[in-house]
Amino acid sequence: MADKDRDREKKRKESILDLTKYIDKPIRVKFQGGREASGILKGFDPLLNLVLDGTTEYMRDADDPYKLTDETRHLGLVVCRGTSVVLICPADNMEAIANPFVQQEA
Repeated sequence: MADKDRDREKKRKESILDLTKYIDKPIRVKFQGGREASGILKGFDPLLNLVLDGTTEYMRDADDPYKLTDETRHLGLVVCRGTSVVLICPADNMEAIANPFVQQEA
């Protein structure tokens, strides 16, 4: 009976996402509401709360909150709340691709 409880507790503590291979590497994070930031991943927990160092926020267009501008803002050391994280991706070898669902202008 004690083994079942121990196994159940171990499963509960495991996170769906294992970010250990990205520790001390640059990542890019998108948040609910359209904000985006990149920085060096220093730590995380099972709730996906993230600690980023050397963080840069990508500023959004005032007219279109989901469109990014070339303007950035340096934030430094940041703790990101996991409930607002929508996407995490490595910053190295990342490139933008065209949206296949939007008709391209000729």
